[in-house]
Amino acid sequence: MKITDAKVIVTSPGRNFVTLKITTSDGVTGIGDATLNGRELAVASYLRDHVCPLLIGRDPARIEDTWQYLYRGAYWRRGPVTMTAIAAVDTALWDIKGKVAGLPVYQLLGGRSRDGVTVYGHANGETIPEVLDEVARYVDLGYRAVRVQCGVPGLDATYGVGKDKMFYEPAETNRPSEATWSTERYLRVVPELFAAVRDRFGYDLHVLHDIHHRLTPIEAGRLGSMLEEYAPFWLEDPVPAELQEGFRLIRQHTRAPIAVGEVFNSIWDCEQLIREQLIDYIRATVVHAGGITHLRRIFDLAALHHVRTGSHGATDLSPVCMSAALHLDIAVPNFGIQEYMRHTEATDEVFPHGYHYADGYLHPSEEPGLGVDIDEKLAARYPYEPAYLPVNRLMDGSMHHW
Repeated sequence: MKITDAKVIVTSPGRNFVTLKITTSDGVTGIGDATLNGRELAVASYLRDHVCPLLIGRDPARIEDTWQYLYRGAYWRRGPVTMTAIAAVDTALWDIKGKVAGLPVYQLLGGRSRDGVTVYGHANGETIPEVLDEVARYVDLGYRAVRVQCGVPGLDATYGVGKDKMFYEPAETNRPSEATWSTERYLRVVPELFAAVRDRFGYDLHVLHDIHHRLTPIEAGRLGSMLEEYAPFWLEDPVPAELQEGFRLIRQHTRAPIAVGEVFNSIWDCEQLIREQLIDYIRATVVHAGGITHLRRIFDLAALHHVRTGSHGATDLSPVCMSAALHLDIAVPNFGIQEYMRHTEATDEVFPHGYHYADGYLHPSEEPGLGVDIDEKLAARYPYEPAYLPVNRLMDGSMHHW
């Protein structure tokens, strides 16, 4: 069996997605997510112009060899565009291998380590009472964990707080929007938010919060220390992770669990953080960290250092990536939690899938392969639309330098 075709499909059923579809000489197909939020066409071009021609004639069963071939053969290694493209190929090949074997992918990864995948939803609002109402909605749906975000008083907009509660999408069409930011006001409101959540819902509910890289290490340590009494499940992305030694300073000032890594592309981005146990959860994803093959490598390293998984799962990841993530989540021994943002009905129609939610857990498909497909005719009805994530400036008008 050989690869005979590799096709890049760009569609926008509410937001942009890039999908790679590989076909073999036996007619077996596999799909992989290749979406890079705000830079989708860069990956589409990388695949179409540089990777797809190299796949024709290769043995689809040689997943590891193909991964190494694409990673080492380009000379220019890592980076979000390259690793997202490699991830798409890798995920599609795992899909094919599962179909050929007649097994869901998680069975090829060693089988179940748990009955279901614990997920968390996003409860956000302009005010604390609005957030509490959203938390109640998720609790009613059976969620055991919820991320809470609220508007910062005095600011016109706050990243992480959207208009559509169950289908939050931060990317916007045309040029990036710009918002102002005040760390001082933010540090005042977050402890009030946590206090209100615990007062209404108690301590059995896991409560998470995303800082979105907006603090310095000492500010993050201060926030963590203020929130310790409210037992946060984690504080996500407290600072940009380029200066990884900054996490040592955070560790010195708080015992709040730290999660980071949704923008990481390889094991080298997080090796120090994991090895020195400076984080508690690694947030890398299938699509942005080189596919199932490479993300499993990251998770295995994390397992040796008391670090659990907590993969990114926002709507910029298509159902293809979510399905792949669930197969990995249910198999690895050090799973922690999985972010789950529901896609729109239009997206679910373009990407029919077998995974499902029930009582706080997601369950992967039992179909051979990943259990997800793409309706190409329906996808063609939704052309690409340029969209960008917003940009932050400080109150004085300067760019937020963190």
